[in-house]
Amino acid sequence: MPEEKVFPSDSADEAYPEPSKKNLDPTCQELRNPDLIEQAKQSRKKALLQFRCRVEDAIISNYILEDTKGKITSNPKENLNPRDITLWGVPLQPSKGHEGTDIVLLKFLRSKEFKVSEAFNMLRRTLKWRKEFDVEGIADEKLDSGLENLSSVDGEDKLGRPVCYEQFGALKNREFYNKTFGTQKKHEEFVRWKIQSMEKGIQKLRFRPGGANSILQVTDLKNSPGPAMKELRSLNKKTLALFQEKYPDLIFRNIYINVPFWDFVSHSLQSQNSNSKFVFARPARVTQTLLKYIAPENIPVQYGGLKREIDDEFSPNDKVVSLSVRGGAEQIIRIPVAETGVTVVWDVAVVGYEVNYKEEFIPDDDCSYNVLLQVEKKMRESVRNSFYIYEPGKIVITIHNGTTKKKKIFFRHKTKPTLPLYILK
Repeated sequence: MPEEKVFPSDSADEAYPEPSKKNLDPTCQELRNPDLIEQAKQSRKKALLQFRCRVEDAIISNYILEDTKGKITSNPKENLNPRDITLWGVPLQPSKGHEGTDIVLLKFLRSKEFKVSEAFNMLRRTLKWRKEFDVEGIADEKLDSGLENLSSVDGEDKLGRPVCYEQFGALKNREFYNKTFGTQKKHEEFVRWKIQSMEKGIQKLRFRPGGANSILQVTDLKNSPGPAMKELRSLNKKTLALFQEKYPDLIFRNIYINVPFWDFVSHSLQSQNSNSKFVFARPARVTQTLLKYIAPENIPVQYGGLKREIDDEFSPNDKVVSLSVRGGAEQIIRIPVAETGVTVVWDVAVVGYEVNYKEEFIPDDDCSYNVLLQVEKKMRESVRNSFYIYEPGKIVITIHNGTTKKKKIFFRHKTKPTLPLYILK
């Protein structure tokens, strides 16, 4: 039973329900019994109601941020009214009636298996940590770490979740690596950069019923430092534990792609033996793995998709056609164009590549000559090409699959009015 259907919450997350029995109430292990399912629903509704009351009372009684040790923050906001406390931009006081309050509270409840006291203490620790670490406003902070180009929020998955990418290939450079991890202060900057990346992703979330309320995290390990560079591994492990405690249920999946062999074996065994939210993909399976979560028009071209960093031709709203070609067969794509004075632009991507690819323009007039646009060659990346139509005809794209495996093809095209070059001159 997907947890998200019990409450008015993360409906975008329902398409990938967690099969884990660990997160279900003991009374809900037998899913075929409707009475037990209803009991589990009622139990969780009761937990949410109790949690709301605890939070409301803590805010009204002004102890939601109380710290018995005395020290709350190195940069306290002395005049902060507890009733104005927010988390991730959402008011926490339930009586204010904000549509995102229950969604935020449920994340803490799920993380603690709907144990109200544990979820409440986790929430208070999170709020105190955010004050102590001065997290508010970190998304706009200028960090002198040199890491800003290693992460980005780029596009959405199939259900509207923001996709956050991290690439660690640049850290293979020994000089840059030593500069990044050379001192304890640099270690702290790295952790702060990871938190900043997380906060930028959270800014894209909607926190409303039916909206995207979690993040899809993609970490590219291509050309990343080997196992000998222990600082990166240690700090990544530290931030992972930090995120599980301070950002519960905010990362829908952690997808690691281009995973080196020495990492893949241990991690894949771990992910198979536990109900984790981690996915590991070797280089040959990167595109197939991402396609489970992200539409091809939103997957960057370097990962086998159609999305380009700066694209003046297509947008994610342009229709993508999905085709296939059997092993040892050909797939021919025809783009008929009856109108002259236009330019045809097209994108083609083949999952896994390993196919031969050819393009040509064939005029409708049998007396005209065919124009070879691309001599047949091995396809090693997503293709974009264009051709000015000077007479009616068709663009013909031939894809030959010489392997024994069926291949999936993604294709889109458009036409746009164009002035001939001799007029422009």
